[in-house]
Amino acid sequence: MNVYVVGVGMTKFIKPGRDGNPDYPEMAAQAAKRALRDANIPYSSVQVASIGYVYGDSTCGQRALYEVGMSGIPVYNVNNNCSTGSSALHMVTQLLKGGLYDCALALGFEKMEKGSLNMKFPDRTQPLDKIVLKTMEMGEQSTAPFAPQIFGNAGIEHMKKYGTKPEHFALIAYKNHLHSTRNPYSQFRDKYTLQEIITSPKIHGPLTKLQCCPTSDGAAAAIVCTEKFVLEHNLQDQAVQILGITMTTDSEKTFTDQSLMNLAGYEMSKRAAQQIYQQTGVKPSQVGVCELHDCFSANELITYEALGLCEEGKAGDFIDKGYNTYGGRVVVNPSGGLISKGHPLGATGLAQCAELCWQLRGMAEERQVPGLQYALQHNIGLGGACIVALYKKYNTKSGRPRKDQTSNPEILEKLEKEQPKL
Repeated sequence: MNVYVVGVGMTKFIKPGRDGNPDYPEMAAQAAKRALRDANIPYSSVQVASIGYVYGDSTCGQRALYEVGMSGIPVYNVNNNCSTGSSALHMVTQLLKGGLYDCALALGFEKMEKGSLNMKFPDRTQPLDKIVLKTMEMGEQSTAPFAPQIFGNAGIEHMKKYGTKPEHFALIAYKNHLHSTRNPYSQFRDKYTLQEIITSPKIHGPLTKLQCCPTSDGAAAAIVCTEKFVLEHNLQDQAVQILGITMTTDSEKTFTDQSLMNLAGYEMSKRAAQQIYQQTGVKPSQVGVCELHDCFSANELITYEALGLCEEGKAGDFIDKGYNTYGGRVVVNPSGGLISKGHPLGATGLAQCAELCWQLRGMAEERQVPGLQYALQHNIGLGGACIVALYKKYNTKSGRPRKDQTSNPEILEKLEKEQPKL
C-alpha cells in the first residue's frame, strides 16, 4: 500500500534554556497545527499518532496533543535517541501500510538543556556503555563529551584509511552554515569563512566547535495518509509519496569489525541505504537532494559513502569538487543541517521530512533545489537506530501549492495571530 505525506509543519529551532522559551506542549501544538493547516484537514481526520521525544516523562505525547485536540485516538510515545522523529514517522508508515488506518500524525519535539548531551540515569546500565567503552579502547581520548569523541574518532579513522584532510570536515560545516543563511527556521543563520571554522575552538580530532551541532528547542510534524485518503480529500497536488522507509539497528559488525566508523553508525547507515535502493529500484545518482544527519561534520562525511552518494574512500574528492551543494550532484542539507539549523532530538527527523517535502513541492523559497525527482532522508541515533527514507512527488505534472500554503514561518506566525484557533 502506498503512503503519502500530505502536510508538514515545524517551529523555528531556538537555543534552549532561555527565559521565555515556550514549553513543549506549545511547540508541539504549533508544529502539529501547521501540518494540519498545510494538509487542509481537521484534527478529527487523524486516526492515530506517534509522538517522539527523548527528554521527558512518560506520556508527554498525550499532554502535547491536549493543545491540538482530545479525540481519544491511540497515541504512541517513541524514544530512539537522535533518530526519534523519523522513528515516529516510520511507525505511522507501517501502521498505514498494514491497513489499520488511513490518516496519521507523526510529531516530534524536544525541550533541552544548555550544553552537551549527558546521561540521565547514572544508577543503571547506560545504553551507550558498550559503544563508549569500545571507542575509548580503540580511539583517541580527550576531555570532550562522549558524542564528539565517538564521531571525531570516526573522522580520524577515515583520515587514516583514505587520506582525508581536516579541511574536508571544515568544508562541510562551511557549506551547512552557508545553506542556513537561507533558512528562516534555523537556530543559527551566520555565514562563516572556512578559516573561522578551522580556527574555532578544537573539540576532538578534526572537529572544531563550528563543526558540531548545538542543542535546541523545537518541534516538527507530518500528516501521513493512504492513497485512498489522498484521493478522497483531493490532495494529489501536494502529496509526497514515501517510496520507501527503513529502520536498521546495530549488528554484530558494530563491535566485531574493529571500526570506529561502525561505532558511529556507518555500517548501520550503509545497510539502511542498501535496503532502500533495493526496495525502490532508485539509484543514488538519481537523488537530487538529501537531508543527512550531520550531528558533526565527520558524520556527514562518512555518510556520503554509506548512502552511496560517492564511492568508498572518495568523500574528500566529492567535497573538493562541490558535488554536495547547489550546482553539484546532490544538494546535501539545504536546510543547514543539524550543524546550523539545530538539533532538538525528537524533532530532527520530522524537520528533515518537512524540508524534503517543501523541496519536492517547490515551496523551499530561497533554498529551492531545481529539477527534483527524488529526495533522500538519513537520521541516525546512537544506541542505535538508523532511518533512511526516499520521497517522490505524487503528481509530478501539477506541483503548485494552494494559494494559502506557505513554508515561511513569518507568514505563518502572522496568520496564527490573525486566526489563533487554527
